[in-house]
Amino acid sequence: MKNLIQYFLKGLLVFTPIALTVFVIVWLVQLVDKYLTIRTENYTIHGGGLVILLILLPVIGYFTSQYLGRKLFEWFEKLITKIPLIKLLYNSLKDLMGAFAGDKKSFNKPVLVDLAGNDGAKIVGFVTRESLDFLNIKDHVAVYFPQSYNFAGNILIFPAKNVRPIDADASDVMAFIVSAGVSGPKK
Repeated sequence: MKNLIQYFLKGLLVFTPIALTVFVIVWLVQLVDKYLTIRTENYTIHGGGLVILLILLPVIGYFTSQYLGRKLFEWFEKLITKIPLIKLLYNSLKDLMGAFAGDKKSFNKPVLVDLAGNDGAKIVGFVTRESLDFLNIKDHVAVYFPQSYNFAGNILIFPAKNVRPIDADASDVMAFIVSAGVSGPKK
């Protein structure tokens, strides 16, 4: 009976992450497909939405990389950022996406912050601003601390002398943090 319980728990530990990952992927594909399914008079093509996105997104990326596309996009962006609530939502989503990908990645500077002296507690985060002059705060940096198993976090301000860069890949550090220290390279 003891072996059966151990096998059950081990199976649960293996199955759950796989099942949840598959569930999220299927849910996203179905969500996209719901709005972008190709329908004709005689039949319906499911999965067309995903195919359209896989074709459309690179086309949009290419178009906005060109002069005319970039200018058109800038004009559209100026237009929608004049609407107060839309501006807040759009800028927040744009900054969040840009933090993870693109030219202005924000989570690419992992650091170790000394909270209570050299022998005290330390916390791992990412420097998001190295200058806080606009807040009239000198010699301090802004450090973002993602929360484990959550899409949330906190931004705290520390004296720059208490913040030390970590010589590690930023994506490994992020995986370490959001998995509560369980994930990441095992050296």
